[in-house]
Amino acid sequence: MIMNTVHDIISHLPLNMKDVARLAAEATEELGERAQGLTRLQMLCLLRRLIRAGAEAVKAEEHTVSFAEAAWESVSARAGRRATTLRDLRHFVRRMLRVEGVGERPLRAMRTRECRELLEQAFGNSNHSFNKGRAILHSIFAYGERREWCCDNPVSRIECRRIHEKEIVPLSLQEVQRLEQAAQQPEHRDMLFSLHLLLYNGVRPHEVARLSERNIRPEQNRIIIPPDRSKTGGGRVLPLRKKKRLQGVALSIPKNWQQRWRALRRAAGFRFWQPDVCRHTFASYHAVYFRNLEELQLEMGHRSIELLRSRYLNLPRVSHARKYWEVSK
Repeated sequence: MIMNTVHDIISHLPLNMKDVARLAAEATEELGERAQGLTRLQMLCLLRRLIRAGAEAVKAEEHTVSFAEAAWESVSARAGRRATTLRDLRHFVRRMLRVEGVGERPLRAMRTRECRELLEQAFGNSNHSFNKGRAILHSIFAYGERREWCCDNPVSRIECRRIHEKEIVPLSLQEVQRLEQAAQQPEHRDMLFSLHLLLYNGVRPHEVARLSERNIRPEQNRIIIPPDRSKTGGGRVLPLRKKKRLQGVALSIPKNWQQRWRALRRAAGFRFWQPDVCRHTFASYHAVYFRNLEELQLEMGHRSIELLRSRYLNLPRVSHARKYWEVSK
């Protein structure tokens, strides 16, 4: 009678009596001392708890979403970031999703090797892009962990590629003069103030383009770079140096700034232009003339002086630095 009842209970399962007995024995063995000395009723209650807890764990392990869904959800979660940051995130996510088959992959199923191959295919031609793509991919899995779509971050085991920085040579005094002379021409005079910020304050080009009237305070002799308009998200206050050069100059930023900046460079005779060369020029001449790396670090918005020492200090002659800063203060 009992055998018939047991048979009826498991008849709808793809298991036989031996399977059931083996599973019960394995469960008891896993419980160890916790299962010793119990009555039949106590053992049944304990095994039921074990089954329920195990079922919840299995469901949690299998709960996930596709990589595409996780990627776009992680971007949406950063909706409060700056527009340029969001644009970069979307661009890099789209490049990853162009890799065949990756969008449909369950996030929980992706392993380190697959993530490395994804980065290779999407960004393999550029070490800079590879490292940035790795950072974004890492953030997608980190978001997935918080949502319990995966249980670890396989990107943590992928090393960043080594970047060999190209040397950026500061502009010579003659090249600075060419830019300033071009900006004196009537068709380019609206760029005089922008050029001043690039050369004598080390403001990044895209930061200049974002400045508004309230960020320019000549009466206080300072320029404010607010956090939402800086590259790193950290604000800084800069002294307005060499003010004599700005007498009669409109302290404003023209519209279509990027096009105006390219037009000024062409007018000055530059056919090739290295990005951030004005910022490197400012840092190099500042370091030689003022000899104050702590102050320069604050003005550049860097977290440490080491970045200055490793990337920016291609030092000019002292006489050139003196002329750069002392002429028409």
